[in-house]
Amino acid sequence: MAFHNLVEAQRKYFLSDATLPLEKRKEVLNTLKRMITENKEDLGKVVHKDLKRHTAYTEAMEVQATLGEIEYFLKHLDEWAAPTKVDTSHSPVDSDAEAFIVKDPKGVVLLIAPWNYPVSMCFWPLVAILGAGNTCIIKPSELAPNSSDLFENLVKKYFDPRHVTIVQGGIPETTDLLKERFDHIMYTGAPPVAKIVMTAAAKHLTPVTLELGGKCPVVVEPDADVKKTAERIVAAKWTNVGQTCITPDYILTPKNFQHKLASAIEEELKKKYGNEPKDHPLYSRIINERHFDRLVDVLDRSNGKVLVKHGADHDREDKFIAPHVIEVEKDDAFMEHEIFGPFLPILSMDNFDDALAYIKSHEKPLASYLFTNDEEKIKQFLAKTTAGGVTINDVHKHIGVKTLPFGGVGNSGQGRYNGKYGFDTFTHEKSVLKRKL
Repeated sequence: MAFHNLVEAQRKYFLSDATLPLEKRKEVLNTLKRMITENKEDLGKVVHKDLKRHTAYTEAMEVQATLGEIEYFLKHLDEWAAPTKVDTSHSPVDSDAEAFIVKDPKGVVLLIAPWNYPVSMCFWPLVAILGAGNTCIIKPSELAPNSSDLFENLVKKYFDPRHVTIVQGGIPETTDLLKERFDHIMYTGAPPVAKIVMTAAAKHLTPVTLELGGKCPVVVEPDADVKKTAERIVAAKWTNVGQTCITPDYILTPKNFQHKLASAIEEELKKKYGNEPKDHPLYSRIINERHFDRLVDVLDRSNGKVLVKHGADHDREDKFIAPHVIEVEKDDAFMEHEIFGPFLPILSMDNFDDALAYIKSHEKPLASYLFTNDEEKIKQFLAKTTAGGVTINDVHKHIGVKTLPFGGVGNSGQGRYNGKYGFDTFTHEKSVLKRKL
């Protein structure tokens, strides 16, 4: 009943039109900005406690990214929220008619966030939710308890609980929350849980946005600059020790290029993390023992050949696993599911067409990457494979473009956000035709 009362209190607040005025939306976005800015050091500290991630990484990748989203919304909100006139010249309407689109907030939104980027995955989507005029109940991950505890305290301090509130807990609490009727649900995580979320949402015909990751491929062609390619792969793959939804999951490259690429990756690992990543402040840790055991089990079942192991042996107590590059076959254990860790398999392909065919024969990923200078191959890659987003000759970079949507397709998710795409996701576009009397 506590959750029911909470949801209904937010619905009553929403129905009072308290969240509708643009000035109120800007006010609450500025409150979010103030909350993050005034507490960014504490945010970095709790993420370090949960993931042993350097505070500079959290500042750059989570805090500044979220603040940038807030500024972008404040700059464009008047424009996005204004009614949009549409052309009626090719429609069978009366001569005195005008047509336009009114942007309605959806209502009460449930945001279920993951543990891997706790700050941005709670507060980046919240920018769009609030900017669109909704209320929000946030369910942060219980697997990042230090972060979740701080979030709860901060949200209580800065926000009216009828507008924004946090519910903590694990599976039982999330299950109870999902029994309630929401006007939109956003979930970031894994496909098995997403199916549970969709099933619960279906009972109330609630729309969902799902961001689910998947096995993101990296195709490296022999004409690519191997040093730059290795540098850019290393910069992305081992940030957060591979616990990133759009991180490279595996590499597809010709057999005769594998060892050259692996050697270049090893050199870049030495440059970034020194000879021992375990002692380097920029090398994070696996979130918990369960995920540590899962990753070690995949390695134990793998028949792959380790080409690179850069660092000390596994340490369960410290939740440390060194960067690995592993030569594998198509049926290897590493090719079964999304890895979400510091292992990078390399799979040999006879040619570029075989690489495209392999990607097409599997679930659509959240992101895919191609390294080549061949414009024809770039065209083929974009035309013949499908992913939530693509970066050519780099990794992750498409997500930072405010005018591009971020979201998955098929098994990697549905719906999108980032900038105006987030505003549109949490808005109902109401069609209107108006005549004179």
